[in-house]
Amino acid sequence: MYNAMNISVKAYTLQMRRTVKFDLVALFAALADPTRLRLLNLMDGREVCVCYFVEILKLGQPKISRHLAYLRRAGIVEARRDGKWMHYRIERPEDARAASILDATFKSFETDRNMQADLVRLGQACCEPQRFVTLQGAPLPAAIGSDTASR
Repeated sequence: MYNAMNISVKAYTLQMRRTVKFDLVALFAALADPTRLRLLNLMDGREVCVCYFVEILKLGQPKISRHLAYLRRAGIVEARRDGKWMHYRIERPEDARAASILDATFKSFETDRNMQADLVRLGQACCEPQRFVTLQGAPLPAAIGSDTASR
């Protein structure tokens, strides 16, 4: 049973969560690194297992995980565990300014050759995961449907 004090604290906590402003400095800092931009590019419209990032970017898992944690702290990436696999996807900011910055960033990837090359490698890895030792048994990246939040 709830007492009056408990209810008011919960209402206050919910109100505080709604009024917190998005940290634009953290967003710009997150976007200021080429590896983090490549990770965002690979997650655009899909949920990706960390093992695919390791294979596509040819970087170590600890380095990838540090960059993903940075993006999560900036509030633009969300993670989900499925057994031993960690899946990551874009978390669209509710703040209109932050969302427009993120949209412009994704738009810029469309004309960037390196970003497009990463997407081609992701497509190849998805079509033939058996070619890649690190992807043995890994779940394929999934397009984000209407039942999950996306950008």
